[in-house]
Amino acid sequence: MSQIWIENGLFITMDDAAPSFKGHMVVTNDRISYIGTEAPVGLSEAVEKIDGSKLAFMPGLINTHGHAAMSLLRGYSDDQNLQVWLEQKMWPMEGKYVDQDTRAGSGLAIVEMLRSGTTAFVDMYDRMDQVAQMTELSGIRGVLTRGVIGLCPEDVQEAKLAEAIAFARDWNGKADGRITTMISPHAPYTCPPAYIERFVQAAHDHNLPLHTHMSETIAEVEQNVRDYGVRPVEHLDRLGFFSRPALVAHAVHLNTEEIELLAAKGVAVSHNPVSNLKLASGIARVPEMLSAGVTVSLGTDSVASNNNLDLFEEIRFSALLHKGISGDPTAIPAWEALKLGTIYGAKSIWQENDLGSLQVGKKADFIAIDIEQPHFYPQTDMISHLVYAGSGRDVKHVWIDGRQVLRNGECTFLDEEKVRYEAQASFDRLLNA
Repeated sequence: MSQIWIENGLFITMDDAAPSFKGHMVVTNDRISYIGTEAPVGLSEAVEKIDGSKLAFMPGLINTHGHAAMSLLRGYSDDQNLQVWLEQKMWPMEGKYVDQDTRAGSGLAIVEMLRSGTTAFVDMYDRMDQVAQMTELSGIRGVLTRGVIGLCPEDVQEAKLAEAIAFARDWNGKADGRITTMISPHAPYTCPPAYIERFVQAAHDHNLPLHTHMSETIAEVEQNVRDYGVRPVEHLDRLGFFSRPALVAHAVHLNTEEIELLAAKGVAVSHNPVSNLKLASGIARVPEMLSAGVTVSLGTDSVASNNNLDLFEEIRFSALLHKGISGDPTAIPAWEALKLGTIYGAKSIWQENDLGSLQVGKKADFIAIDIEQPHFYPQTDMISHLVYAGSGRDVKHVWIDGRQVLRNGECTFLDEEKVRYEAQASFDRLLNA
């Protein structure tokens, strides 16, 4: 048995009844075994003590939509609309990827996520074995899925579907349970209806959730109406997509009826504010979704459209953006914004019983933030400071499953210098291929 005792820390619990307090937390093996204002008793003589007096501790952040290997394309194509960016820039470069590129890009993304406080991430891409291997090696928690574009001949469709199923089956529950999997047709506009139905059936057959891009741009919605006579939400509903636990990315362009349907079906939405702003895709109706009972979480999308993986930035943007466009400064309060990156993220990936808050019995996935910095003073409302003044650069330590995966800003299981070198080498090869 291993035990960690964090003494005299400031704990941001994500519990409405006790949002923050100064006190103590004990981790036994991979779970939180005590948290409270009084010092714990009855601990192992071998307990590891950590002085938390200059740190704020909170649950690890959960990034519910991204494409980790696309970190190789950071800065390669900026200031384009989505279809030009995808079809003329991203897809041609991604078509040159080999296994090593996916591995290198994923490693770079994972280092960036860990260093900025993300402890769990959703990833949709191909060559997912490489992503899973890096996830296992690094100590991070991953919800991984082989994303499939179905604009290809039938035999290629068959091969892609088989690969997606095999990956989901083979990796689900691996890395001591840190890896879970989903089934993911890329989007309604890239997958024919009958093909999506086969993914839905595969999800039923293997008891897996579904993930897809949906209603990201007005053009996408209009195309769906032209092609199928209905908007994407109704289209996916008719195809049975929401008969399984489902997480959709973006959901920028929804009407009120669609929001109500998503709420009724229990569909979670990954809000990607920075990526949507950069690509001028629009602004999702997050306050309305939350009011309707939709679980909304936060995603960065890839760094090719962001251009970083700092989920604190998404938290701040979600708080500010919806105030600005609504004229209501209470639209997304700081506390609600922080929930988007923590407990709502856990609900979006169906792991709220284990993740998203500091609570006895939950997994020991948490981060320590250096609050001995000017932008955290005066120390009035730390929740406000984390949302409106903090950033991922303030993260000092990270634990996942009770193991320290980041110590003093450096990854403990990955060689960061090697990761950076391999990422640059992969990009250089792609650029000249």
